[in-house]
Amino acid sequence: MAAATTSISLAVAEAVWAEIKSSGCASDEHLSILETLFGKNMLRACKIVDERGVRRVTGAPSGRSLFLVAGFRVMGESKRKEEYLCFPEHLCTCYSFFYDIVARGEQLCCKHQLAARLAEAVGEHQDMEVTDEELAHMLSKL
Repeated sequence: MAAATTSISLAVAEAVWAEIKSSGCASDEHLSILETLFGKNMLRACKIVDERGVRRVTGAPSGRSLFLVAGFRVMGESKRKEEYLCFPEHLCTCYSFFYDIVARGEQLCCKHQLAARLAEAVGEHQDMEVTDEELAHMLSKL
């Protein structure tokens, strides 16, 4: 993906995310724009949110947070349920993030990052509070 196109796409996406967050809901127009930018990953992200597959984990007392997003790991003929650790704008621990985004540069972000952003913007995530030590332990597994 060319740098100029990527920058423009990200700027448009940020404007849409800001509108969704300020209104608390995603209109058909918002979702259509995001689908144009992110393709099939946006549709998959909507499915994850609809299935309540996003949890925000917040550490106390710091207030730092991360997301755990539901997914599946395909191993040969079998699928195994997984939860991926996700910082929506920066990182996801799924295979697609490292393969399609980091290594090949073919996508702007994975479906788990999109699901976390959407769920946060519309308030459709489950909240979980842990101690800062527990949060640090989760991060140490990266």
